[in-house]
Amino acid sequence: MNFEKYNFIGFEADYDESEIVFVGIPYDGTASYRPGTRFAPLAIREASLGLETYSPYQDESIEDLSIHDAGDMILPFGNSERVLAKINEYASKFIDDGKKLFSVGGEHLVTYPLFEAVYKKYPDMLLIHFDAHTDLREQYLGEELSHASVIRLINRTLPNKSIYQFGIRSGEKVEFEYGKNNLNFYPFHVNDANKVLSELPNDVPIYLTVDIDVLDPSVLPGTGTPEPGGVTFLELLVAIKGLKNKNVVAIDLVELSPHYDQSGVSTITASKLVREMILLFSK
Repeated sequence: MNFEKYNFIGFEADYDESEIVFVGIPYDGTASYRPGTRFAPLAIREASLGLETYSPYQDESIEDLSIHDAGDMILPFGNSERVLAKINEYASKFIDDGKKLFSVGGEHLVTYPLFEAVYKKYPDMLLIHFDAHTDLREQYLGEELSHASVIRLINRTLPNKSIYQFGIRSGEKVEFEYGKNNLNFYPFHVNDANKVLSELPNDVPIYLTVDIDVLDPSVLPGTGTPEPGGVTFLELLVAIKGLKNKNVVAIDLVELSPHYDQSGVSTITASKLVREMILLFSK
């Protein structure tokens, strides 16, 4: 069922003929500072109506891809385990049908069940993570299921060196030490990302997760936990283009909270990132 008022611009293929499925996951049940990411998927779709389908940065158009907009999930409130189970079940259907999946949150915890669904098919996958925060806590306020713990949860399944982190500039000391000692950890900026990613093997499956607060608050204030010292839109775009022609099998974009930026610029920026990121599926 499709519950959105608008499709994302250019995402008009029928499900059966599509190679990519776009889905909104409006969940922010563990937001630790300012909630509101549940409103992002619909806002991103509406903002996309002001975009062109053509990317001058990549000289490609999303109209050349076959993309189905599956709308937003309908999720219960107040039960994180049930929510995550529903997301995993929903995403698994698309993966089992041979689709590539682009998900929009929602908070970053939604990446955990999405990852689990993708991992079942691609156990040799790599995870590429852009964020302001480490998300490596073992628990937050006594809860293991938290957007502050999502990469640590994934790391229980995915080997250390299968995880790459870029742009990190906030977290506890123990998280930074864990990242430096165990993961492919590139904090504070994304200057190395294009080179590092472009040197990855072309055939290895890749899951890309982008927390939009990797961008500086001067660029994107519309997020729940803004962190000064971030990157620009163009710096992020150059970084993720290191994945072009790689075997990207799933992508998510999370943590936009549209109502914290009344100008709408944050939402427009997120929509433009969706356009640029989804072209990474094209070889």
